[in-house]
Amino acid sequence: MTQGRPILTASAMAVAEQAAIDGGTSIEQLMERAGAALAEAAFRFAGPRPTLILCGSGNNGGDGYVAARQLASRGVPVRVAALGDPKSDAARRARAQWQGPIEALDAGTEPAPLLIDALFGTGLKRGLETHASEQLLRLCTESKLSVACDVPSGIESDSGAELSPVPRFDMTATFGALKPAHRLMPAMPRCGRVVLADIGITAELEWHEIGAPELPPLGPDGHKYDRGMVHCIAGAMPGAIALAATAAARAGAGYVRIEADRFIANVPASVVQGQAGTGDDARIGALLIGPGLGRDGGGLLGAALASGRPLVLDGDALRLIAIDQCEGAILTPHEGEFQALFGKLQGSKAERALEAARRSGAVVVYKGPDTLVAAPDGRLGFAPPAPEWLASAGTGDVLAGMVAAMRSRGLDAFEAACAAVWLHGRAAEIAGPQMIADDLAAAIPQALAL
Repeated sequence: MTQGRPILTASAMAVAEQAAIDGGTSIEQLMERAGAALAEAAFRFAGPRPTLILCGSGNNGGDGYVAARQLASRGVPVRVAALGDPKSDAARRARAQWQGPIEALDAGTEPAPLLIDALFGTGLKRGLETHASEQLLRLCTESKLSVACDVPSGIESDSGAELSPVPRFDMTATFGALKPAHRLMPAMPRCGRVVLADIGITAELEWHEIGAPELPPLGPDGHKYDRGMVHCIAGAMPGAIALAATAAARAGAGYVRIEADRFIANVPASVVQGQAGTGDDARIGALLIGPGLGRDGGGLLGAALASGRPLVLDGDALRLIAIDQCEGAILTPHEGEFQALFGKLQGSKAERALEAARRSGAVVVYKGPDTLVAAPDGRLGFAPPAPEWLASAGTGDVLAGMVAAMRSRGLDAFEAACAAVWLHGRAAEIAGPQMIADDLAAAIPQALAL
């Protein structure tokens, strides 16, 4: 299993909170736990430096008042600037327990070395009013460090959209579960480091952050086919399939073969190169086609589809195939390939990924800085933040090969895709900022060893 931390939409979070309340935990207790967790995270991150907390009128602001009291009890100099009076009973109670002064948030509000944004939380559906947005941007810019409570104010929690200008925070402290915005663009870099606190809420794991994979163990009596056979079909640009095959071998496939009409240089000697017509081998655990295929590769794609083997479809294969031919496969589109196959779907990236998986009956690896893995049954995995230097030629070919290796080892399509996505990001961290795709493939064994 590759499931990591749960991810909840605003409505799912509300349901989880209500379940906790129905189980005997009051909203005031939840707010107290959230505010204490916010204070703990801020204190560990920034130390006892003077702090300005911006409080809104909702429960997010209530968390801010609790955090102010908690930090002050540790001897931290704390100021509170409020956007308005609390509107909920729990937030009013939290404000009443704060014994310090409360300023109005306006152009006269002085900055502090640490800023905590507790203005708006997961329920925000429209942008901040101009004066609030201007003050948040100014005070964040003038602080040394900044921390957001749950999600940065101005972010739509479910989609990651910026509803109004949002500064970059150094850290975001969230509660109970991650929110989609923490792992979706453009919000993800605005959040900075994200820390998750347990406040006694049970979250379902249908949506989750992808965690480190637990791969099938290798038996002492095993052989190469037990580790999986990956069959790769070459096309017009053999360098791409060479990268993918190399990655499949490095990712632990026991046997990797390239079907090509000519010899391909710079492929590891362990990768077998064969002639056309070798894709009907019953021992094949995953058949990969698409990297470097070319737009005239329809005949090769047709043969792959007729093989009956588990398919991984990447690159040009995604521009040649029809949606109703994808069932059971793993698709690895970037944005352009996604739109070529599925059109311009509506909704957030998470919603588009799930709709694509539902329509096609395939597992969809929707690539980008915020890669998602969606299954037709509604499971959705969000990739943890990956290094920005993954944005270079050939890294997608490496990922396709890794997906094929994981699939060939017996993982189901969704788990195989999630495992490859996690390992892909880890290998990039190991390879370093100046890496090229060849370096990324070379780093896979070290990623697997961690």
